[in-house]
Amino acid sequence: MAKYLLLKHYRGAPDPVNNVPMDQWTPEEIEAHMQYMRDFATRLEKSGEYVDGQALAPEGAWVRYDGEGRPPVTDGPFAETKDLIAGWMVIDVDGYERAVELAGELSAAPGAGGRPIHEWLELRPFYGSAPTVTE
Repeated sequence: MAKYLLLKHYRGAPDPVNNVPMDQWTPEEIEAHMQYMRDFATRLEKSGEYVDGQALAPEGAWVRYDGEGRPPVTDGPFAETKDLIAGWMVIDVDGYERAVELAGELSAAPGAGGRPIHEWLELRPFYGSAPTVTE
């Protein structure tokens, strides 16, 4: 088993096919999208492939240490100048091929008009993670 991180981006990734920003969706379209995500996670929980996941708000700031006795430095809440992560999911699967297969399914979540978004998802393996299931 190998762990992978699936990252959903507000922006910073290539444009999806159904490229209508979520703030322009109807409440019903948002609920359909969120239900798809919940159903996907539930199915992976049943197969033992789901580890964790969470949707994230678009607000945020970069923060760094600026030296002894000095306050942390932030870049401020300038969303238009940085990549924004909309959410993430950690999966634990048999290998890369299965991770790609699941990312492809997740990319089909509905968006505006109920049509699949075909959004790009960033797929990242965990560095040096050991299998979590013993044989």
